[in-house]
Amino acid sequence: MKKLTKALAAAAFAAGLAGSAGAETQGVSDTEVVFGSVNDLSGIFAAVGVPAVHGANLRFDEANAAGGVHGRMIRFVVEDNGYQIPRAMQGYNKLLNRDKVFGMLLSLGTPMNLAGFKLLDPKGIPNIGPLTAARDMLQEPMHNKFVGFSSYWDQVQEGVKYLAAEKGAKNICSMYLPTDFGKEIGDSTKDVVSTLGLTFAGETTHKPDELDFVGSLTKLKAAECDLITLALGVRQAITVVGTAKKLGWTDVMFLNTSAGFLDVVAAVPGGVTDGLYAAAGWVDLKSRADVPAVAKFMADYNAKYNQDAGGFSMLGYSAADTVVRALEAAGPDLTQESFIKGMETLEYRDELADAQITYGPDDHQGADEVMISVVENGEWKLLSRQ
Repeated sequence: MKKLTKALAAAAFAAGLAGSAGAETQGVSDTEVVFGSVNDLSGIFAAVGVPAVHGANLRFDEANAAGGVHGRMIRFVVEDNGYQIPRAMQGYNKLLNRDKVFGMLLSLGTPMNLAGFKLLDPKGIPNIGPLTAARDMLQEPMHNKFVGFSSYWDQVQEGVKYLAAEKGAKNICSMYLPTDFGKEIGDSTKDVVSTLGLTFAGETTHKPDELDFVGSLTKLKAAECDLITLALGVRQAITVVGTAKKLGWTDVMFLNTSAGFLDVVAAVPGGVTDGLYAAAGWVDLKSRADVPAVAKFMADYNAKYNQDAGGFSMLGYSAADTVVRALEAAGPDLTQESFIKGMETLEYRDELADAQITYGPDDHQGADEVMISVVENGEWKLLSRQ
C-alpha cells in the first residue's frame, strides 16, 4: 500500500511539474496564442496606429480563418496609449498581467517602447515590429527584440546625403519633439552634417500639441537653412510645410522619416505638401497598386474596413505576417525560445513593402534599405534606394 501511495504521489508530482512547465509560457494554450499592442489610437500619431492595427487584424483574421497556426487561433489585444507614457504603462501592465500576452506587436512610440522594455525584458516577452524606427528598439538585451525596417538614424543619414548630392543642400537644420524619437533624428542630422562637411545652421524644439510654427520658421529662415529634418507629429509636419509656403519660403526643403511617410501627408488638398521628402524603409504602397499582391491587399482591406489601404496599414499587415511565419517556424511546441528561434530563421521577400526581409541570430532587423521619396501631385514618388 505504501509503495502504491508513493507511486501515486510521484505521478502526481510529475504531472504537477508538467503543468507548471506548460504554464511558464504565458499567453499560450492548445487553442490560442495572445499578442498585445500598446498603440496610439487617439493621439498625434493615430494616423499611424489605427491603420496599422487594422492591417494586423486583417492578416490575423486570414490566419485564423485557415485554422490558425498549428491549431492555435491568434488573439490580438490593443490598448490605446494616446502617445502618453502614463497611459502606455497602464496598457503594458494590463496586457502583461491581466491578458497574459505571449508577445508584443506594433507598439507605437519611442519613449513608450523604451518604458515598456522595463516590464517586457525581465519576462523575456518578444517585442516585434514596434511602430518606431529608433535604434534603441534593438538595445540590449536584444534577445527578445525584432524590428522590421531601417532606423531613423539611418534614414536621416541617407536622406541628407541624397539631398546634399542631388539638390545641393548645404545649410542643414532640424525641427523636433524633445523626446527620444526627436533627439535621435536631431542627433543624426548633426552627425551626418559633420561627416559631409556641411553646416548645421539651427534647430527648434516643439511640444506635441504645438501647431503655430511661424516664429520657429522665421528663425530658421533667418539662419538660411536650405534643408530641415523633421521629427514632429503627423499634423505638425503638414502644418510646418504649409506655413513655410504661406510665409513665401519656397526654396527650403523638408525631410521627414518613416514616421511621416503617410498617404494622408501626401494627399493634403491644394498641394500643401508637394515637394516634401521622406526617407523610409519601404516603398509607397499606392504607387505599386498594379502589383498583384498589392492589389489583393488593397481590395481586401477596403472590403473589410471601407477605407483605402495605405503605408501603415500595409506595415501592420506585414508585421502580423512576420508573426504568423515565425509561429509556423516555431512548431507546435510553442515557447518564447522556439518563437525567437523561428523568427531568426525567416528570409523572404515582402511584396507589399517591396523589401527583402532577413533575420538571423545576430540580425534582428528585417530590412536594411532606405528609400528616398518626394510628394508630387498628392502622391509619393520613389527617387532612390540607398
